[in-house]
Amino acid sequence: MSRLPLTIAFSDYDRVAALSNGQVRPDGIDLNFLTLPVEETFFRMARHAEFDVAEMSLSSYCMTLARDPAPFIAIPVFPSRVFRHGSMFVSTKSGISSPTQLAGKRIAYPEYQMTAPVWMRGILSDDYGVRPSEVLHYSGGVEQPGRIEKLKLNLPPSIRWQPIGPEQTLADMLADGEVDALLAARPPSTLETRPDAVRRLFPDYAAEERAYFKRTRIFPIMHTVVIRREVYEANRWIAQSLLKAFCAAQRKTYADLAESHAFKAMLPWLPSHVEEVKREMGEDWWPYGFAANRHVLDTFLRYHHEQGLSPKRLAPEALFAPESLENFLI
Repeated sequence: MSRLPLTIAFSDYDRVAALSNGQVRPDGIDLNFLTLPVEETFFRMARHAEFDVAEMSLSSYCMTLARDPAPFIAIPVFPSRVFRHGSMFVSTKSGISSPTQLAGKRIAYPEYQMTAPVWMRGILSDDYGVRPSEVLHYSGGVEQPGRIEKLKLNLPPSIRWQPIGPEQTLADMLADGEVDALLAARPPSTLETRPDAVRRLFPDYAAEERAYFKRTRIFPIMHTVVIRREVYEANRWIAQSLLKAFCAAQRKTYADLAESHAFKAMLPWLPSHVEEVKREMGEDWWPYGFAANRHVLDTFLRYHHEQGLSPKRLAPEALFAPESLENFLI
């Protein structure tokens, strides 16, 4: 019996390496695995639905669910998760020494709808009282001018947003004090080239992130895995098959990190780091599956709606193929 060929686009993560190199094969599926930068994958999938399966920004995916028909369906696999206190940068010209001082200020992002800024705006709102309606929002290229939103925004009047000029970059605007803060997945170059002008909002961000996790039990989800809806509808079994395969590939990475005789990651104190993460976050510190992540997803979906990105507050269950909500492997 022939196997179903599917093209999948993904970044070069250790937790999917066993899928990309063929050590793990999804039941009944032959994968044409394309390793691409996340920005390229997101743009091509969001704009043109070029791939059968792809990783996608959680925020972008949630925005597509407002379309009729919705072009994608997800499975509860989360290849990218990042704590984001270390991704908040401020201009020293703005005199900001506390997160609460961001109220009423000018805050910028590569894109307003990106998942990372959704989490950061939510944290600032929940923990420091900086409401999205109380700041001025800007978006544009951090290092290169001309970046635009991948998906069209339809924000409520309470959210004051505008793109920066076509020749401007956020890295320079931050250093020059033209914006007060930048929330971005990557540090701006001016953090190093102009250290007197740009600094992190949380200097000891790792301590802030550990305290945040201890208090909330949230390890922020950045990306999920989506399937083109017409491919899924024609082959409903692939949701479970892909979920099983992603779980198997991740288990191999967990096993690789546990090997202490010859490290498989270039970290000098790898065993110590793994032991610390287990103490802080548990044995399955990067959980896949729906049940273990429902509280994280529910928090994110609240933020997404509060920030004007989804017209109604989505239920976590609405994001995923029904077949993938319960899995005997998770």
